[in-house]
Amino acid sequence: MGPGTLLFGGQAEGPPVTNIMFLKTHKTASSTVLNILYRFAEIHNLSVALPAGWRVHLGYPWLFLARYVEGVGSQQQFNIMCNHLRFNLPEVRKVMPNDTFYFSILRNPVFQLESSFIYYKTYAPAFRGAPSLDAFLASPRTFYNDSQLLRNVYAKNNMWFDFGFDPNAPVEEGYVRARIAEVERRFQLVLIAEHLDESLVLLRRRLRWALDDVVAFRLNSRSARSVTRLAPETRQRARRWCALDWRLYQHFNRSLWGQLRAELGPRRLRGEVARLRARRRELAALCLQDAGAPQNRTEIRDPGLRPYQSGAADILGYNLRPGLDIQTRRVCQRLVTPELQYMAHLYSLQFPEKPPKSIP
Repeated sequence: MGPGTLLFGGQAEGPPVTNIMFLKTHKTASSTVLNILYRFAEIHNLSVALPAGWRVHLGYPWLFLARYVEGVGSQQQFNIMCNHLRFNLPEVRKVMPNDTFYFSILRNPVFQLESSFIYYKTYAPAFRGAPSLDAFLASPRTFYNDSQLLRNVYAKNNMWFDFGFDPNAPVEEGYVRARIAEVERRFQLVLIAEHLDESLVLLRRRLRWALDDVVAFRLNSRSARSVTRLAPETRQRARRWCALDWRLYQHFNRSLWGQLRAELGPRRLRGEVARLRARRRELAALCLQDAGAPQNRTEIRDPGLRPYQSGAADILGYNLRPGLDIQTRRVCQRLVTPELQYMAHLYSLQFPEKPPKSIP
């Protein structure tokens, strides 16, 4: 079996969807999804709406404006938009074609907040003053100030904020339902981080992509030692503090499972998930050293594959197996390139005449 056969099997039926907007939420496994989209764009030579100039995101935490995209005047529209931004539909529409497929991802807000606390500890004023997440949630108003919203976006209803809504809005039933209905109308699919493989099976169906297009290794994940175990009362407090995120998550978790039941049924879903996982194991055996286990930054030999570190989080990455042939190495490298390096790489491909992005 030649490397081509091994690496690219199982074409989906019908033409693949190539105009895609992914709302990349924070600390939700969205970096893994971003890698899937970057790889697809690079392999199929599609244009990506990348941050202009020295920026590494599309104006976040400000509401997105079309001018945050490099080359937006000269190239009217792009195929794929997937970098961090705060959703603002009228401006996104200036950049993306009318037939764009919109999707996003959510995570249980308890664990999303725990991850944010570690990752943005030194950035968000609300987190900086709190000795621990337990202490923060025992008395959030001691640390959290509404007037510092743009610095504190990671500290309360961060996913709600990313969708363009007010994270400090009262949890009023009519308001919550109207906003959820808005997301429902615009986004054809919302993935759930806790059920990422099932989500990817559904995404692949909707996009009519090949299996290899959605196989991915976990990127931007933390080592076990930088994950905090939360007491049951802390979890309860997190759900109350991030009540808008909790409502959003509950709704789209139910919605995902409803769609999976309706479109695949349990047996077919199990088979599809098993295929995805088997392919991931195959590619891990082919590509990765260290038995495929993610490594801590100091153990990653290639500086180009070292992920950006933030706060007290210990972000893991991968080592490629030595001695891979050129084609296999290229495929494997795409699977493990951290998002900032990948973005800089695509930027240089799309805008060779511009100064390259400098990655911290």
